Amino acid sequence: MNSTVFVVGPAGSGKSTFTGSFQEWMKRNSYDAITVNLDPGAEFLPYEPDIDIRDYIQLQEIMQDYSLGPNGAQILAADLVANQIDDLKKEIEEFETDYVLVDTPGQLELFAFRTSSEFIMDQISEGRGYIAFLMDPMVAISPAGYVSLLTLSASVFFRFYIPFINLINKIDLVSDSDLSKLRKWSTDPELLYEDLRNEKPKMNNIYLLEVLKSLQTIGYSSAPVFCSSKELKGMEEIYLNIQLTYSGGEDIEKR
Repeated sequence: MNSTVFVVGPAGSGKSTFTGSFQEWMKRNSYDAITVNLDPGAEFLPYEPDIDIRDYIQLQEIMQDYSLGPNGAQILAADLVANQIDDLKKEIEEFETDYVLVDTPGQLELFAFRTSSEFIMDQISEGRGYIAFLMDPMVAISPAGYVSLLTLSASVFFRFYIPFINLINKIDLVSDSDLSKLRKWSTDPELLYEDLRNEKPKMNNIYLLEVLKSLQTIGYSSAPVFCSSKELKGMEEIYLNIQLTYSGGEDIEKR
């Protein structure tokens, strides 16, 4: 039985590039993985998906058939994916793979907060789903941006409540000093609180402290995995986290 990794995150966090790079890392290490594109509005992908929702749903056709603009068509298309779930499952099963890497729509709300998404995830993963939530370091390098991303990832976690990992992606684009700061924040909530209070002195300090305490309580102040899709850094740690969840840390048989 395969494990299904849903790559989720805000626009610009690098979901598609990560999906392709994680598959490449898998192949280099003799693990079998396929990619599934669930974004019917994707105009370009940096990898060749093994299974592509665009083979079933065309955004231009939706715009014409339902007299919708691009945004309305994107919203409807996100829900129409559920109608193709049997075909998608059949394609996935035919691959007989160990890992299914699912690239979700670029706009987070089109996947994470649609009522159809939970059904889609349940059907595809069959109880072995895993969410990789990507964060853009260019947003995270400010204290307010970092806390905002943690809060957003927590909302996605509560939406689906399946095994979950936070990833700070694209670390190859971050200076050493900023990367060091991010690493310190990820392990020291009190330092993050102090930096946030200094950045936003007019905000209610009690409110800030309670937000961070809540995030720490549910595990979102713990250290995320730092990774680079370009340099394939952090991929082994991500793989080990997934294996720990579904195989007790035991390595799968290489192919």
